Parts: sequence; structure tokens; C-alpha cells
Amino acid sequence: MAKESSDDTAGGNGLAEKIAIAGGLISTPVIGWSLYTLKTTGCGLPPGPGGSIGALEGVSYLVTVGIVGWSLYTKTKTGSGLPNGPFGLLGAVEVCVVLLQLNMNLGKRPSSKFASSNNNIYLDLKDVIREHALHFLPAKSLFRFTGVCRDWKFMISTPFFAHNQSYSFRTISGFFSQVSHGEPTFVSLNPMAYGVPDPSLKFLPEPVDIRSSCNGLLCCQGRTEYKAYYICNPTTKHWQKLPKPDNDHGSNPAVVLVFDPSLLNFAAEYQLICAFPSEMEGYEFEIYSSSKGSWRTSGEILFGNRVIRPNSGVYANGTVYWLTQYDKILTFDLKMERSQLMNGHGTLGVKDGKLCTTSLHGLKLSVHVLSNAYTNTMQMHSHTKAWKTHEIALDPAVFTDPYYDRDAVLFTGNDIVVFRGRDLLYVYDMKTKETKHLGHASNNNDRRAPNYNERLISYVSSLVDI
Repeated sequence: MAKESSDDTAGGNGLAEKIAIAGGLISTPVIGWSLYTLKTTGCGLPPGPGGSIGALEGVSYLVTVGIVGWSLYTKTKTGSGLPNGPFGLLGAVEVCVVLLQLNMNLGKRPSSKFASSNNNIYLDLKDVIREHALHFLPAKSLFRFTGVCRDWKFMISTPFFAHNQSYSFRTISGFFSQVSHGEPTFVSLNPMAYGVPDPSLKFLPEPVDIRSSCNGLLCCQGRTEYKAYYICNPTTKHWQKLPKPDNDHGSNPAVVLVFDPSLLNFAAEYQLICAFPSEMEGYEFEIYSSSKGSWRTSGEILFGNRVIRPNSGVYANGTVYWLTQYDKILTFDLKMERSQLMNGHGTLGVKDGKLCTTSLHGLKLSVHVLSNAYTNTMQMHSHTKAWKTHEIALDPAVFTDPYYDRDAVLFTGNDIVVFRGRDLLYVYDMKTKETKHLGHASNNNDRRAPNYNERLISYVSSLVDI
């Protein structure tokens, strides 16, 4: 088990478990009393003084719905139900809630074309799960649930549900792995819950290299003619071919895909930003907007002899970042269209909506989260720090083949860090503080050193349509 200096996440999980235990222990007997009263009298509990008993009955059903939704989400994500919790109380509460749900199911005995009151309660719970829980699940699980009933199949296939799911589900599902000019493959973080129907992306009109990803969309580049860009969703196999850029982006373009799903914006609007070498010894920026369907070149130029490291770009909170040589980070503000250089080293990623960098030193991961990007403009002797550091000690019993290189971290983001040893890939979860084997890493032909031409691109299992 890996150890981390910060226990904030663990404390949050423990608090949620305690709240669920307390709510379950109170609501379970109340619902049992309500069901017994419903069976014997044909109606629910009496209102009580000031409606207090009726209010307690309603809140108890809401708590039950919440626990059922949590259990369903955890089951599809981890393959098991809720954790046992302190003294096994959370597991006991989960069992009691499931038994109550089964009791409501068995009590479904309509005596006429109108359903009984007990049946109405069962249907309400079923409808709540359908309307308020399903869109938090990954696409692969949703495809399975289309076989539950005709109503669920119809609802999951609607464009409105796909839009709602793409906004609600943001969990990293796995990674596309690709060596230069090779065929992409998909490595799932949970094969039971996550997957794509065609990891090789052969539904696209030509072989491609994956360049970037964001919230369920991939940016790929063709290998023929002018090397066109394609934006696609490998889950639905829908894709768009972008028009030819106005500038030469080079053989290994520094492109970053930006897609922020919006609940109020039904269309999936995205941007593709490329930092390309300028003729005036610096970098310029070309931006593609899906809403306008065209490229445009920003008036911003970052002067200086810097070289962007391939496949290093990320997007966080309105700004695009690239790692350059000599431990500098190039930033480009999308709203202001202003660029600057800042200090930083390690693999770039996103944590809690902020830029982070991660590096591996022996059996220790160092995660630096950007807390203030403007420390270089503050007055001298200011005590404001630009980065907040988290040190993580890895379990040597799991991380058995360390390879000491600054490029060992392949991905960091959303509390997930993927790094490699000499022959294996590892994933560290900053929430559960666990290190696991992810698969075999690609090596050079002599197998004495890792092949750092391997790219690892994260993917979110989304139904987003383009």
C-alpha cells in the first residue's frame, strides 16, 4: 500500500461513509415501518405532530435512493459494492437497503389496471435511478443496461441522454497506447466497466496518430496527404475531419484539444490549439473553433529560443500549457490570448482543475499543484508559493522494476498517475492510495531500456456526439 503525506481525500471518504451509516441506520427502520403500515392500512405513515413523521418518512426514502445510487455506481466502477466501513456498518446498511428494495419489488401486486400504492413506491424508486443515476455511468455499462427493459434502451439511445451523460461522467476510463507509426491499443482501468469497440480506430478513413484527448473526444492526425486532423469519439465511432490549417504545424505538432461539456449547450463545441514555430524565432498559436468551422492565427507571439517537448500539452482552467526544454512551461491564456513562460518540470497534468506536474524519484512520486501562476509578477521577498507539493511513497512490493529516468511518468491527471518501470506499467490512485500493475510497457528492440516513443493518451468513456 502506498502512503501519501496528505490525508484530505481519505478523510472525505470516511465522512461520507459515516453520513451514509447514520442515515441508513435511521431510515431503514422508518421505511420498514412505512411498508408495514402501507401493507396493513393501504396508506403510508400518519403525518404526526406538525407533519414531522411524514417528513421523516420522505427523507428516509430519499436517503435510501442515495445509498442505492451510490452502491450501483460503485458496483459498475469497481466491480464490488460499497466498502464495509467502520465495524462493517456501511455494508450492513447496504444489505438492509437492498432487502427493502426487494421487498418493495415483491410487494408489486396490482389488483387492477391501476397499480397499488406499494407498486407506486417501487416505480418511483426505479424512475429515480433511471432519471438521476444512469447518466453518471460509463458508456460500456450503459450499453449493457439497454437490455434491462425497453424504456431504458429508448432513453439511453436519445441525444438528450448522451448530452447529459457527457456532462456528468468525467472519470478517466483508460488509455490509448501507441508507439510511433504503430496501431493504437486501449488499456482499460476497469475492463468490466470501461472499453471501446474498436481500439485500433479503423473506423477512421486512414491510419492515424493520436495527438490529444479531452472529455471523451480524441484528436488524431492522418499519415497521408497533408496529414489532416480528425476529431472522433471512439465509443460511438463518430468523427469529423477538420479543414487544412493555414500554417505548417510540423511533423509532430504541439496540439491540445479543448472540450468543456456544458449542460446548457447541447452542441459539443470544442477547440484545437497548436503552438507552431514562428519565422521570427518564437512560437505562434493557431486555433480551430468547431462553432465557426475554421482556423485562425492568434496575434500573440512568444519570442525566445525554446523547443516544446512532443505530446506534453494539457488544458486546465482556461489555459493551455506545454513543457519546454530547460524546465520551463509555456502558457497560453485562451480568453486573453496571452502567453508567458513559467518555471516547472515533470510530466504536465491536471489535478482538481489546476495544472500539476509529476516526477518520479526512485520509489517516490512528487506531485506539484499550481496554486499561483503569477508569483513571477509579485514584489520581491513575497512569501507566496507558486506550487503546492505532495510527496507519495510507493510500495516496493508492487513497484518491483524501477527505471530511473525523468520521463518515467507517462500521465498524471484526475488523481491518477501512470508511470513505468523497465518492463511494466503502473497506475497510482491518489484517492485510494493504491499502486497497481497496468500492463506491459513497450521497450526498444534490445530490451535494455524503455521505448519513450510510446504515447499514453487518457480517455473518458463518454457518449458525446459530434
